[in-house]
Amino acid sequence: MGMIDRFLTRSGGIAAVTEAAGSVAEIFTPNVTRRMELDEEAYARAIGQAQAEFSQAPHTWWDSLMNGLNRLPRPLLTLGTIGLFGYAMVDPPGFSARMEGLALVPEPLWWLMGAIVSFYFGAREAHYFRRRVWPSAKVRTTVAGDAGWTAPQVPVDEGWRAPLVPTAPDAAAEATPAASFTLSEDDFADNAALRDWARSLRG
Repeated sequence: MGMIDRFLTRSGGIAAVTEAAGSVAEIFTPNVTRRMELDEEAYARAIGQAQAEFSQAPHTWWDSLMNGLNRLPRPLLTLGTIGLFGYAMVDPPGFSARMEGLALVPEPLWWLMGAIVSFYFGAREAHYFRRRVWPSAKVRTTVAGDAGWTAPQVPVDEGWRAPLVPTAPDAAAEATPAASFTLSEDDFADNAALRDWARSLRG
């Protein structure tokens, strides 16, 4: 019985030492399992917060009416522009009168109209662009499929050497040193200072 007690006591000490060693090891090397659990909890909280922020309220008839009005400008602009061509062919005098009326619109008002249309379509495109999220499953599949790819090995001829290209003699080496040049006074006939300098070189 005493032997069993000593064995259990020793085993408990070993377990305590093992647990302490594991705690010390986690200080330098984080526990991967615990980190995955914390990341999952943080992700779940972020998703829950986003869902609470962007959850849609119950739709009413007013919401449906506004959604319908928001969808009208683009088809009206498109169909109206195309309709102007047909109107010009059906009633040229009436079309000319309308175009004369448009010519009376001041230029700043055209600028304001262009800014409104540009910001309207730009804001809608930016809204749709933010909602276009590349599917992460497809990315993971593509990356996993390409992970085993390696570049083909190009055979190398070890006996090949680059041909030696003959080089032209150095022009600077063949040039006559500057000290061998002889200067005469006739070379500086139009400059008295240079003639004196050439005479001083000859001594």
